[in-house]
Amino acid sequence: MKSEKLMFKSLSEYVDYLQSNGDYVFTQETAKRKLGCSNAAIRVAANRLMAKKRIVKLRYTLYLIVPLEYKSAGAPPPSWYIDALMKHHNQPYYVALLSAAALHGAAHQQPQVFQVMTNKPLRFTVIGRAKITFIVKKDIKKCEVVKVKTATGYMNVSTPEVTAFDLVRYARHAGYLSNIATVLTELSEKINSEKLLALAKHEKPIIVQRTGFLLARYAKKNVTQPLLKWLKIQKTHITPLRTDRAYKNSPKDMDWQVLVNEEIEVDI
Repeated sequence: MKSEKLMFKSLSEYVDYLQSNGDYVFTQETAKRKLGCSNAAIRVAANRLMAKKRIVKLRYTLYLIVPLEYKSAGAPPPSWYIDALMKHHNQPYYVALLSAAALHGAAHQQPQVFQVMTNKPLRFTVIGRAKITFIVKKDIKKCEVVKVKTATGYMNVSTPEVTAFDLVRYARHAGYLSNIATVLTELSEKINSEKLLALAKHEKPIIVQRTGFLLARYAKKNVTQPLLKWLKIQKTHITPLRTDRAYKNSPKDMDWQVLVNEEIEVDI
């Protein structure tokens, strides 16, 4: 926050000051220093402000200020505070999957939850009307992100190329293949084929095969030519589109070595 020398008569006054300076997240510890009182006093004051819907609790000692225009919703959108929340947990993160795709312009299928990738489990969170789900990816620090400007600063978002592979890798979280194909149709316009190839070299071959198949069949522009050329000289095995369904006698795509064991319907 700003100057540590400032002191305030009440938590309400401190909250008004933060909001006037564009800050919407604060900790119990910071408020205690600013007011010169105990943790117990801060908790009592915070409970009063929560009852008035002036603030909400993000975590045990982390609070979010609710502007008047978001009072009926219970809280501003996750983009306002996700960066502060993840810094509070000291965990790397990026906005992922359907949420990332929507930010890249593939908003045909609006996500019902705000999806965040991180490296350790965090519990499902409801803040106001917003629902936030956390998906674990151990190698998250290797993933390229872009900084997207928000109303309160910036947040990490997976690149279109990372998003494409993640959608297939975490298909259950993305609504399965018909929904994924629909999203990839629009997302493909933002995908760079060379970046897709560079990323593929660090992905599991079966994920590359499935993603390549879906992009080749449903993308609005051709982004798979370098990927296919590279994949043909790799050691690959035939893989079904869905491992949780029978694939015996399923038609085979010869280019991508994929057994097409699901009928995909794209909603466009």
